[in-house]
Amino acid sequence: MRVETIVVPDPGPGEALVKVQACGVCHTDLHYKQGGINDDFPFLLGHEAAGIVEAVGEGVTEVAPGDFVVLNWRAVCGQCRACLRGRSQYCFATHNARQKMTLTDGTELAPALGIGAFAEKTLVAAGQCTKVDPAASPAVAGLLGCGVMAGFGAALNTGNVGRGDSVAVIGCGGVGDAAVAGARLAGAARIIAVDIDDRKLDWARRMGATHTVNSRDNDPVEAIRELTGGFGADVVIDAVGRPETYKQAFYARDLAGTVVLVGVPTPEMQLELPLLDVFGRGGALKSSWYGDCLPSRDFPMLIDLHLQGRIDLASFVTETIGLGDVEKAFERMHEGDVLRSVVVFED
Repeated sequence: MRVETIVVPDPGPGEALVKVQACGVCHTDLHYKQGGINDDFPFLLGHEAAGIVEAVGEGVTEVAPGDFVVLNWRAVCGQCRACLRGRSQYCFATHNARQKMTLTDGTELAPALGIGAFAEKTLVAAGQCTKVDPAASPAVAGLLGCGVMAGFGAALNTGNVGRGDSVAVIGCGGVGDAAVAGARLAGAARIIAVDIDDRKLDWARRMGATHTVNSRDNDPVEAIRELTGGFGADVVIDAVGRPETYKQAFYARDLAGTVVLVGVPTPEMQLELPLLDVFGRGGALKSSWYGDCLPSRDFPMLIDLHLQGRIDLASFVTETIGLGDVEKAFERMHEGDVLRSVVVFED
């Protein structure tokens, strides 16, 4: 990682220029850094961001200069077969800004998830901007741009957690803890957090976990079954995204239960399961891409709940840092010392 001067074009048709106020350091940025996403180097990292719209291009009606917005990487098209069936959260033709931000020598940058917000200003498609209540702190609001929304959505949207359900969450980083908080918001009766790090299990308790399992010391499948009357959980959320954790999730669910994969695997990972077990256990095996969220619906709702004191989004912010501290933040993330480091840009 290095800090460079970049050139940000004026917004063209359908685009918006946003002054970034805060941007979280997400594990997806680390995936980019480690080559786990693609090879469109050089990257402009950062995508969990909130800021103020400074200018908009021709034809933009969704937002206007001065609006406080959270950025998202799912600007929906409104015309594909998913959108036309009223399922915009599954839009198959999401898009980003057409113009490229560049280095001063003209080298085009690949913005992380079409955003690139480790920068004082960024250019996005106007549909990537979602207006929310400006009373929210930018450092908090921006986290909805990826990890926190992914976790909440995995529980609320993909997993359809309901009142009285039992839920297990494997992996208690930012995404997993958001899934725990989402399950609590949905009224789950029993929320079992699983991790190999007692510090992360403590975080999960604060987010609403009713039980915790250290899977370094205990078989998580047996522990989850024991905590659910021998049956397994109604919904099991894999927030790690590895073959071994997915198998744990698969066998830790009740018959006809639901497995939700929200942790992001790397390209080389392979999964092998007995097909008879897949058939015989019934239920649903789901992937949760961005928490199956619709930003225009979900971002304002979660911000409102936060401002009402009904969910504590601020508890996800472990520290605020400067732009030059991102490399150290990656190191702290790798060591498991933080839920989220957030880059804050001073006026």
